[in-house]
Amino acid sequence: MLSFLKSKTPIEKLQSQYEKLMAEAHKLSTSNRTASDAKVKEASDIQDKMDALKKK
Repeated sequence: MLSFLKSKTPIEKLQSQYEKLMAEAHKLSTSNRTASDAKVKEASDIQDKMDALKKK
């Protein structure tokens, strides 16, 4: 009921960053492939951080 007061967990924060980066990479994929690859790399790094947190 009061879910808007609940703060996000670190994994949820990383997940939203990951989704944002992947959306940006998708948009860039048609115009600037190098920038798109850089965004995918950043997203991959965030995915690794999420995996590390899940293992703890």
